[in-house]
Amino acid sequence: MSFSSLSDYQTRRQDLILADRALRADHKTGQLSELEAQADKVIRDLRAAEAESIWSREYEGIPHPFPGMEFLTGKRSIIVQTKLFEILGKMPKGGLLHAHVDATVNVAHLLNLATKYPAIHVRASTALNATNIGSVLPELRPLPEDLRSSAGLIALTDSNYVPDTWVQFNKAKESFSPQLGGPEGFDRWLTAAMTINPTEAYVTHNTVTKIWQKFQSTFLVAAPLVRYRPIHKEYCREFILSSIADGISYVEPRINFLKDIVRPFISADARSHVPHREILQDFDEVLNEVKADLKAQGKGDHFIGARIIYTTIRFITPEELEWYLQECIDLKKEFPHLIAGFDLVGDENVLKPLIYYIEPLLKFRKMQEDAGVEIPFIFHGGETLGDGTEADMNLYDAILLGTKRIGHGFSLVKHPKLIEICKERDIAIEVCPISNEILRLTSSMHMHPLPILLNQGVPVALCSDDPSVFGNMGLTFDYFQVLAASEITGLIQLGEMAKDSIKYSTLEQADKEQALSAWQKRWEEFLKYVVTEGPRYL
Repeated sequence: MSFSSLSDYQTRRQDLILADRALRADHKTGQLSELEAQADKVIRDLRAAEAESIWSREYEGIPHPFPGMEFLTGKRSIIVQTKLFEILGKMPKGGLLHAHVDATVNVAHLLNLATKYPAIHVRASTALNATNIGSVLPELRPLPEDLRSSAGLIALTDSNYVPDTWVQFNKAKESFSPQLGGPEGFDRWLTAAMTINPTEAYVTHNTVTKIWQKFQSTFLVAAPLVRYRPIHKEYCREFILSSIADGISYVEPRINFLKDIVRPFISADARSHVPHREILQDFDEVLNEVKADLKAQGKGDHFIGARIIYTTIRFITPEELEWYLQECIDLKKEFPHLIAGFDLVGDENVLKPLIYYIEPLLKFRKMQEDAGVEIPFIFHGGETLGDGTEADMNLYDAILLGTKRIGHGFSLVKHPKLIEICKERDIAIEVCPISNEILRLTSSMHMHPLPILLNQGVPVALCSDDPSVFGNMGLTFDYFQVLAASEITGLIQLGEMAKDSIKYSTLEQADKEQALSAWQKRWEEFLKYVVTEGPRYL
């Protein structure tokens, strides 16, 4: 290739760059309003300024700070101190399309809820001391009233504590040894068991297998609290309220339903399992109360609502799956406004692949037709480093089965034909950047395949996945990591993903249009805020 002049080379170079980025929203410079262009420039200038003023500093315990670095390491010392994070906290995020209800509320709030219910008890496999407290997991459970009198009075930290003796939650907290931090130390012990810390994520559990073992243990510890009906109802309320506070106007969480085997929902008297339809009744009641409160405050357009993706776990048999599929249909008939779709969840690398369940999954469409309902599949797929493994192959089955969206889709970029199909069929990818990084699929945001999806024109909705475990409450942290890690991605691309999170939701078309209209109004207000307030940070 020859060039007539330096100017000719520069022109063709610019044309090539623009052609390469043509499918990204950030490329549409000529289509932006003056306000969008101004706000986008402010954010880009601020990101560049903080790259010098914030990320070039030295921080104790952080040998290599950089934008998009390991989230848990950079969160407190750097990320939350930036003006960029502060500004993004005010951004209207649209919908949250991928979050597991059992891990959506700050652990501190959950522990505070536990103090309000005398039924909640805790025990340990041995007396706790300074040597073993980091390795002994708490076990929590609501006990029926007649069993509470037999609970122990000796502190968990007393050398005379009898292993596996239940102690009432508040008594255990109050009697926790001062040498181990007293009540605050008790909360730290429980919090450590329900979350992943930087050392676990980046040192001791630095493989996918190891970190998933820790990840799954957090659910086992928290589940007896989260799935105790009185707490669960308030837990869902807090999830919705905290989402709204972060600029999220719609949520489509996944709730695990399991038939009296693992992590059942427990009744208020702690004597029986709660029917799944009553859990949906509770959720519906909370949802309606929140919406009524917002309407009374004149903020009705700040939250459109919520729908639930019915999920069960990939360790059940195909025969058992038929029962769950039928229950999902029954619940859809009773709660048509709540049931959004169906999914199978769990570690794709070790649990059963979609092909294992192909017979009942193929039957599901006919079951729906007979019942007169429509329930789309919204499958997890490709949450793996594999290439041709069973977890990676889930992508083929998810697409063949007609999935409406793909959860994670981390390995999708290895499959050009599947990318082409996602674009043709308008299948959005629920990308969970921080979750993928902490669960060891990528070492930092710079290594994440998200830019490949954006460059290929695949629709994307940013999601938080399991924020109570990872500490990425709401969506601001995920938006921040994506923005900070790229010199190309700007405010316009973030806005496009926020819009896509509404566009690719399961909302009815009229509700979707209402949600998009409300979002656009808040987006314009946010852009004005950025243009007005942003420059003073530069």
